Amino acid sequence: MSFILENEFVRLECSEKGGEIQSFYDLEKNKELMYQGNQGWSGKNPTLFPIIGNTATKEYTIHGEKYAMKNHGLIRYATLNGQQNKDSIVFILDANEETLKQYPFSFHYEIKYSLVGRQLKIEYHIQNTSQEDMPYTFGLHPAFIVPQNNNEKFEDYSIDFEVKEQAKQLLFDPSFEKKVEYKDVSFDTWKCSRDDIKKYATIIYKDLKSKYVTLSCKGEPRVRMSIDGFPYLALWTIDVPSDFICIEPWFGHADFEYGHDDFYTREGTMILKPQEVFETSYTIEAL
Repeated sequence: MSFILENEFVRLECSEKGGEIQSFYDLEKNKELMYQGNQGWSGKNPTLFPIIGNTATKEYTIHGEKYAMKNHGLIRYATLNGQQNKDSIVFILDANEETLKQYPFSFHYEIKYSLVGRQLKIEYHIQNTSQEDMPYTFGLHPAFIVPQNNNEKFEDYSIDFEVKEQAKQLLFDPSFEKKVEYKDVSFDTWKCSRDDIKKYATIIYKDLKSKYVTLSCKGEPRVRMSIDGFPYLALWTIDVPSDFICIEPWFGHADFEYGHDDFYTREGTMILKPQEVFETSYTIEAL
């Protein structure tokens, strides 16, 4: 079943599978903005909870007991309960027998979509409904079509930051043979480069000051996305020719070293006390 919101500027379509966006369409420009999961990566814009990526061993421990989840956690693989409202779409998932096998905590999870002019707002509400402290992290993985037009190429695009950044880049070895390092970097734009993706596997920045980034083509703004409040930002595309780029705000990251299997002590882990609520949001704007 599809869930749809539309105004005079844009049209949003979502599905109960993962509560994911299926389409965010610019009606004025007659242009689809979101990658359609059809070029080597089957995702579109999954929500990453309660883990981003995975541990090095693909297993983790809670109070000495071992558990395992698929890459990026539970939500992207689940079917959520959708509610179509006049001005919003809400998807809900409560912990169940299947989630408890992988993650031994009871939780209530909501995604809410709404439109304001050309802007899509996505809000998240997570409550710990268990009786003990709940370790978790959270991230986003939206993928945008790049290039949008036949006369453009991937390298014509850039991701432009709101302000000049003095940040850190997380450098990791996909083979886990070297320790993670943080390198000081200075920039105000990243020009889309398959060579950079091949070199770094995933470009990960920490401690950005910008509240938003703009996806542009030869200096022309196309899509603006807010990243305010997220400690990390990742840029990624699949390592074969494809027409998309992922702009991923994260609160933590995957493990790039062995020895971090205890879920409570992983870098980026947050803790929700019983009945406590975590809320965050971001926006995508068609320009």
